Amino acid sequence: MAMDSILRVDMSDLSVRKEPLPAKWAKYAGRALTDAVVFDEVPPNADPLGPDNKLVVAPGLFGGTTAPNGGRISFGAKSPLTGGIKESNAGGQMSHALARAGIAALIVQGAPAVKGALYVLKLDESGNGSLMRADELAGLGNYDTAAALLAKAGDEKIVTITNGPAGEKLLKASGIAVSDVKGLPNRFAGRGGLGAVMGSKGLKAVVAPLGRGGLEHADKDAFNVAVKKFATALKAHPVSGQGLPTYGTNVLVNVINEAGGFPTRNFSDGRFDLVEGISGETMHEIGEARGADMGHGCHTGCVIRCSRYYNDVDGNYVTKGPEYESAWSLGANCGIGDMDAVAQLDRACSDLGLDTMEMGCALAVYMEAGKLEFGDSDGALAALKSIGSGTGDGPLLGSGTEAVGRAFGVSRIPVVKHQALAAYDPRPIQGIGVTYATSTQGADHTAGYSITANVLGVGGTVDPLKSEGQAALSQGLQIATAMLDSFGLCIFVAFPVLDIPEAFQAIYEMASAHTGVPWDTDMLMKLGRETLTMERLYNEGAGFTAADDRLPQFFLDEKLPPHDAVFTVSDAELDSVHDFVAATAADMGISVPKLA
Repeated sequence: MAMDSILRVDMSDLSVRKEPLPAKWAKYAGRALTDAVVFDEVPPNADPLGPDNKLVVAPGLFGGTTAPNGGRISFGAKSPLTGGIKESNAGGQMSHALARAGIAALIVQGAPAVKGALYVLKLDESGNGSLMRADELAGLGNYDTAAALLAKAGDEKIVTITNGPAGEKLLKASGIAVSDVKGLPNRFAGRGGLGAVMGSKGLKAVVAPLGRGGLEHADKDAFNVAVKKFATALKAHPVSGQGLPTYGTNVLVNVINEAGGFPTRNFSDGRFDLVEGISGETMHEIGEARGADMGHGCHTGCVIRCSRYYNDVDGNYVTKGPEYESAWSLGANCGIGDMDAVAQLDRACSDLGLDTMEMGCALAVYMEAGKLEFGDSDGALAALKSIGSGTGDGPLLGSGTEAVGRAFGVSRIPVVKHQALAAYDPRPIQGIGVTYATSTQGADHTAGYSITANVLGVGGTVDPLKSEGQAALSQGLQIATAMLDSFGLCIFVAFPVLDIPEAFQAIYEMASAHTGVPWDTDMLMKLGRETLTMERLYNEGAGFTAADDRLPQFFLDEKLPPHDAVFTVSDAELDSVHDFVAATAADMGISVPKLA
C-alpha cells in the first residue's frame, strides 16, 4: 500500500470519490499538501465558512510507517480567524489510519443542501468512504461523540476525528479533536478556527479503522537502519530523552518563568507569583499520587512519550495532562495558580472543541475588561460553559481574543493576524516575537520555535533580550518547521535535530529509503521554502501586507517586568524573514493566486 489517493468528499451532493493523487502534488504530504490543495483550489477571497472553502486532512510523509514521532496529521483550509491560509496539526492515530488506507488527503468541499444536517464520514481499510446522516450527534461534546462512535463500532478498532459544539456553532476559536491511542479525543488541531470550517461542511466526525502493518518502503532495510539512528538520537538528547518524558511539555513552566518570559495576567508581567501550582513538577507529583498514566505517546511510534493523563482526587480521568501552552493560557495568563482548576478548564475546552491558547487569551482580556477577576477559576469555567450553551457573552468569547478585546475597549490585545499569541512574551524572548509577527499562520509559536536558542541553548545561543540575530534565527526555524510538519514529525524532534548531526541525517535517510527518491539537506530545506512560499503568496492574494507582519504596539511601548524589556527588532528585519519567497516562487513557476 502507498499513499497515492485523494478522497474527495462533496457535502453538496454527499458524494465520496477516490481519485489518484495528481502528479503536481505527489512530492508533498502533511502541511505542504494541505497548502498545495488550498493554494490551487480555494480562491483567496473565498468566504472561510462558505462552500468554496475546503477542509483538507493529510498525513505527513511518514504517516503509516515506523518513523519515530512521525504520526502527526495536518488540517488545512482558509482560516475563519486569520482570513489567510491555515495549517494546524495534531497527534493521535488518524495519520496512521489514513496512510495505511492509501489516502494522501481527504478534501472536504461544498456545503450540505439541508441546513443543520450533520454527517459522519466512515472509511474502510481500502480507503473508500461513505457519508452517514448523524443528526443525533448534534450538540454533543467531543468526548460523548467519540464514545458513541466507538460503541457503534463494537469490537472494530477505529480512530476518530470529531468536531465539538463550538465548531458546529461556527465559532472562530474552534478546533478539531483527534483520538489518541486509547480512543480519547484529546489530541487537538486547535489553531485558526478550523473546527468552524468542519462545522460549515456539516461534518461532525470521521471514523476510520486503524489498519494493520505499515506502508511499503523502497528500501526496507535502509529505512529500518535510519529509524534506529533517529530513535537513538531522540532518546539521547536531554530535552527529548529526559525532560519531556518525565514532566511532559509542562516542564517549561519554571524554565520560562525564570527567564522572565512567562506571560502573566494578560501579558502584564513576565513572572507568575503562583507558578509552582501549575508547574510540570507539581503536575508530575499530582499524577503519581493519583495513579495517572504519566508517560505515553499520543500516537503509535512516539519514542519521546511526553503525553500524560490528569486524574481527579478520586483517580478518575479528567483530561490529558494539560500541555505547557494550556497550563499557561488557562493558568498564569488568567492569574489561576491551581492545577485542578486548570485541568477542569482544559477539559471544558477539549470537550467543547475550543483552542486553549485562544480561549486563555480571550478570558484574560475578558478579565482585564473587568468582566471577571483575575484568578477566578469558577467564573472562567462558567464563561467557557456559556460558549457551549450560547448564552450571555459565550458567543463573543468563542469568537476569540480580538473580538473580546474590541467589544470591551481593551487596549492590550495580544494577537497577530487576528490570532492570539502563545506562551512566551516576545519582549524578553525576541526571537519568538519575530516568529509571531512574520508567521503565515498568525501568532504561532511552533512555526519557528526560537525558544531553542533564545532560552534552552539548543542549536546555539542567541541573546533573547537583544534584536541581533533574531530574524535569521526565526527564518531558519520557520523553514525547517514547515519541512517537519510536511513529514508529520513532532516539533519536539527539533531538539536533537538541532544538536545531533545524526538526527538530521536520519530524516533524509528515512525519506530516501521510504520513497526511493534521493533526499538530502538541500531537498529538505527546499521543501520548507516551497511550503512557506505557497502560504505567503496565498495570504498576499487574500490582501495581507507587511503591516500584517507586526506585533501589537504595546509590545514596543510597555516595559515588561522583570527585565523591563520591550520588543526592539526593526520592521526592516521583520521584512527580511521571507526574502526567499520571490526566488522560490520563480523556481516553482507560481504566482499570487487570482481572485475568483
